[in-house]
Amino acid sequence: MFNPSSDDVRRFFCDTLRKHRAREILSPMEAIAIDWILEHPEYEHELSDVEAALARDYSVEGGQANPFLHLSMHLSITEQVQVDQPRGIRTAVQQLSQRLDSAHAAQHEVMECLGQMIWASQRSGLPPDTDAYIDCVRRR
Repeated sequence: MFNPSSDDVRRFFCDTLRKHRAREILSPMEAIAIDWILEHPEYEHELSDVEAALARDYSVEGGQANPFLHLSMHLSITEQVQVDQPRGIRTAVQQLSQRLDSAHAAQHEVMECLGQMIWASQRSGLPPDTDAYIDCVRRR
């Protein structure tokens, strides 16, 4: 099982942007990631300096969103939709995208549901409740 560290994740996104700018060939995962990176030009500066990205602390107290967490959630949701896992997520996200007339806006709504599911699982010590997750997306 692949379990990247936060430094691995930061290097991945920074390197993906660097490779894109250099017109290098991207891996399939990087190709998905660059689409989301380009949807978030506000993160370009953060992703342009890998050493600064590795040194930066994105604590809640700092008040700034963590671009690496945000982009990772986009990747996670994209993968979930592609393989329809948990079952039903593809349809729920597609319907939400249509209602909002924006796949990007829909993903941001799904992030809220994903975050709730993870928080509830961590708090209860139980496995993630994927049914509640999909219901949350459908309610959005």
